[in-house]
Amino acid sequence: MNPLAGESVVVVGGGVGGLSTACYLADAGADVRVLEKNEQFGGRASVLEKDGFRFDMGPSWYLMPDVFERFFGKFDRTPTDYYELTHLDPHYRIFFKDGNEVDITPELAETKALFESYEDGAGEALERYLEKSRENYEVGMKHFVYKDRTRLRDYLDLDVARQARGLSLLGTMQGHVEDYFDHPKLQQIMQYTLVFLGGSPNNTPALYNLMSHVDFNLGVWYPENGLGGVMDGLVELGRELGVTYETNRPVTAIKGRRGAFLVEAEPQGTESNSVAETLEADGTPGTFEADLVVSNADYAHTERELLTAEQRGYDANYWESRTYAPSAFLLYLGVEGDIDELAHHTLVLPTDWDQHFEQIFDDPAWPDDPAYYCCVPSETDDDVAPDGHSALFVLVPIAPGLEDTPERRDQYREQVLEDIAANTGEELRDRIVLEERFSVEDFADRYNSYRGTALGMAHTLRQTALFRPPHRSKAVDGLYFTGSYTTPGIGVPMCLISGELTAEAVLEDYGR
Repeated sequence: MNPLAGESVVVVGGGVGGLSTACYLADAGADVRVLEKNEQFGGRASVLEKDGFRFDMGPSWYLMPDVFERFFGKFDRTPTDYYELTHLDPHYRIFFKDGNEVDITPELAETKALFESYEDGAGEALERYLEKSRENYEVGMKHFVYKDRTRLRDYLDLDVARQARGLSLLGTMQGHVEDYFDHPKLQQIMQYTLVFLGGSPNNTPALYNLMSHVDFNLGVWYPENGLGGVMDGLVELGRELGVTYETNRPVTAIKGRRGAFLVEAEPQGTESNSVAETLEADGTPGTFEADLVVSNADYAHTERELLTAEQRGYDANYWESRTYAPSAFLLYLGVEGDIDELAHHTLVLPTDWDQHFEQIFDDPAWPDDPAYYCCVPSETDDDVAPDGHSALFVLVPIAPGLEDTPERRDQYREQVLEDIAANTGEELRDRIVLEERFSVEDFADRYNSYRGTALGMAHTLRQTALFRPPHRSKAVDGLYFTGSYTTPGIGVPMCLISGELTAEAVLEDYGR
């Protein structure tokens, strides 16, 4: 059955949401073409390769393996048809800046003992916390994440109310965690995953304690060739389903509506042989005809730059008033020798991280005492660095929209490397053979990211579920959105699901 047979679709942007949507729509019979601005697919999950080193440029944690299994299963495939997985042990290491170091391992008994060493009764409290986290995850995923409830009345349904009973829907993560643990370090361990949601303990709803089930129960994995290998798998699956892909195709305008769209893109594609495309001899943009359009580009960029004022669902005040997830300062480092002190995933946390979050959300500034993340994929994968070398990237969450000058990057680079040496014992400065930097201006330039956010719209209480921008355009018939701004939100697994929800909206509207 091909409910979209005969429909032509252009997907603007080859990030995770766009790749996912393309697979679902192609499987439904549509003729799908993905236009990607950059030289590779994956969006923020791009890959940097240079001088024998390979880095995931953005996402590097493979979490929620069940979501990937479900996605590939929709097409009668498994993740292992495209990449192998390694269960990491430890899941991650934490250096607290008072000299304390802990490893979180796959063994829950070890973690309970660790928690008990900090606070009497914390081991049993962890079990209770994870049971609530599991309940939130299983009910939340089935009834709220995998279902796009776009109207308030969708939540007033008796069945929805029955499913929601007992979930941690109200309050903040800070208040919820404090109900279980008094020790500030234990609170930090339970809350670090908020970085993946682009929030802080004081502005993220308690519902997101479900992330602890993801962390402690489902585990942390490393996919073959990193997250870039997962993106390669998504593209390969799409090709098998009939999707056509083009890189180096920045879209400049989306015109028209259902059945008569014209998508204008700069003429730099690598597979420019579609009969639906017209390319002027003088080098003016190519035009792609389409019945439907799905934008996986930054939602704010699409509305503000690709659509006319009459086509926009939101005005400038809306985008200016949103709370955005952090941007980031990133160092990609090729290093001589091993990096013994750091695990594959390592967190370095101040014992009081409130100031860092305040300098992201309340009083934006480059953090004075940053919390940050180090990834050393060469601990697990020999192919990401030349023999005798290690690959490392360092990510410091910072406020979006900060002034991002070369001088500031130089200063912050020195501060971060000094902090790593002081708090982990790993001195890197004399061993660096390759260095690349990426920060606010790069997110804005490479991904058309509003204010240079690294993730999109934060998961505050007023920006969760039906309060996020919709998958359907509010103004243009036949125009849809997917990706981190829409439901269910931020993160690679969530964007995979967003693609499914977008495709379901298309099929509901136009499927035969």
